[in-house]
Amino acid sequence: MKMSVSGMKKQLHKASQLLNERLMGAEGTRLDQDFLKMEKSVTVIHALLADLLTRTTEFLQPNPAYRAKLSMLNTMSRIRGQGRASGYPQTEGMLGDCMLHYGQELGQASEFGGALAGVGGALQQVAQARDTLDVNVKRTFIDPLQDLHNTELKEIRYQLKKVNGRRLDFDYKRRRQGKVPAEELRQTWDKFITSKELAEGSMFLLLQNDVDQLSHLAALVTALLNFHRNAHRILLGLHGNLQARLTAASNKPERRFRSTNVRVRTEHSSSIRLLHRPSAAPSGEPPTVLPSRPSSPIPCYGKTRHRHTEMTQDIPEINCPGVSGPADSQLLLDQPCCRALYSFLPNHKGELGFNQGDVIVLTGQVDANWYEGVLGGRSGLFPVSYVDVLVPLPLP
Repeated sequence: MKMSVSGMKKQLHKASQLLNERLMGAEGTRLDQDFLKMEKSVTVIHALLADLLTRTTEFLQPNPAYRAKLSMLNTMSRIRGQGRASGYPQTEGMLGDCMLHYGQELGQASEFGGALAGVGGALQQVAQARDTLDVNVKRTFIDPLQDLHNTELKEIRYQLKKVNGRRLDFDYKRRRQGKVPAEELRQTWDKFITSKELAEGSMFLLLQNDVDQLSHLAALVTALLNFHRNAHRILLGLHGNLQARLTAASNKPERRFRSTNVRVRTEHSSSIRLLHRPSAAPSGEPPTVLPSRPSSPIPCYGKTRHRHTEMTQDIPEINCPGVSGPADSQLLLDQPCCRALYSFLPNHKGELGFNQGDVIVLTGQVDANWYEGVLGGRSGLFPVSYVDVLVPLPLP
């Protein structure tokens, strides 16, 4: 109880001295300029570390809501004794997940889908590189500075606070010099000087140890540099892949739309026919450049000669009821056939001429550019690009 009362009296004496200095203009013991300069530097470093640690965390994890959530989850993990902590959801990773999902939905058959999946995978790699950046910055920059802030700097600030308290105690007793024993005043002075020297030495070591702080700063820059190098490498490879995809897509031959044949059952017959609704005949001129003639033999009238066999097959004349021209809205055909998009004038023997809108029975396909067909008892070759297939040839 005696120590408690003594300590309370000492605090009252310090408060009295501080009020006298602040309000009454009483002059206290002046500390030397070197000490005051170091004290000011320590104060700046303390404020710097507090702000720098916060700003670095915000730089690595910009979303404050996620930071709060992660802090809560990590605290709960420590309470439960779980070693694994939740990671910060990187924005590159979230965008990459989105692209990868829809790229897989479109499928590899889609050039755009394949490109989306590639970009999504690359962004996920960038997100992993950013996770590595977070870990490296925390280990080599944040943790050492946090340790400096919580240990050495905290101890110096405690010592400075003690120096100021003992200085106030000494000045109070010096102001009451006649009422305070000389021995007690001397002991108070000795305590003040001891505290000052201890704080001065600690501040000197902190301010002279620039090498450690510089090494932490260099580690931050190194981690950033490594991240940007990895991201540059990943994105450079992705850019080359996209350029290759773009070139391949640009060089692909243009595909023409083909209407889908639908199988329907007629009311008067149990047989299934192919119902096709043709599109309107296109306007414009036919292709100016015809494909080169095939090397296979030219079919003779009424017969088809196949390229890979000597078999011949008689081709009966086909009468397509209801097929009168391009104005037809519906065709019911039981045999492979096509409609002429443009008029074709034969230039060589064995070619089949026709007018726009004619329906031609397909008897075969010589190659990717030439069909074989029959029209009005005449047979011959004609270009694929001049017709629109209504009922396709059966698969070989």
